[in-house]
Amino acid sequence: MTGTIDLLGDPNIGVYARVFEDIAIVDPRVSGEFIEALGRELSVDVVTTTIQGSGIIGSLVAGNSQGLVVSGLAAAEEVAVLEEHREVLLLEGSMNAAGNVILANDYVAAVHPDMEVGVAEEIGSFLGVPVIRLTLGGIKTVGMAGCATNKGILAHPRANDTEIATLERVVDLPIGLGSVNMGSGLVGTGLLANSKGYIAGSFTTGFELGRIEEVFGFLE
Repeated sequence: MTGTIDLLGDPNIGVYARVFEDIAIVDPRVSGEFIEALGRELSVDVVTTTIQGSGIIGSLVAGNSQGLVVSGLAAAEEVAVLEEHREVLLLEGSMNAAGNVILANDYVAAVHPDMEVGVAEEIGSFLGVPVIRLTLGGIKTVGMAGCATNKGILAHPRANDTEIATLERVVDLPIGLGSVNMGSGLVGTGLLANSKGYIAGSFTTGFELGRIEEVFGFLE
């Protein structure tokens, strides 16, 4: 079963957590109910830590089954927690909100189109996937304008044919348009998903949930 949830009334759950195939990383201050829901709906072990002292984990962490890309401002003790589960690459410089500027799964990493070439190539090599520069719906922060699992990619509803074709050239997965939380195109802010399940922000409508299930292959 899948459904919706919020964090203290905030439906933007993707800002505060980052989900992978086997783990979910969340702020240690989130509720037990939220942690239990992640374990139940996505079949993951939950890792609790802040990043650079902040709880906006979804904005500051990206990656895949190979490794984690994390803000270069993360503290040593925060990185140590993550290194118990993956190798970690620190994203230095001004464009360091990894979760905002990287959309990744085990097959591709899409990055902010203004990211330095060398940094983008380092991310691709580290994660073991091809890298593309991309906007979705004209939005450069692709990590929040989309949500990617190993079964599909849900993109901002205004993503155009050129943007979708760019993804299709490098990944053989269903790619669809959708929204969360009653029309928000920033699907990464309101959705946590992997190949086993998903959970969406509490304002997400039945129609939006149906689209999520279609793109990620959860329709029965």
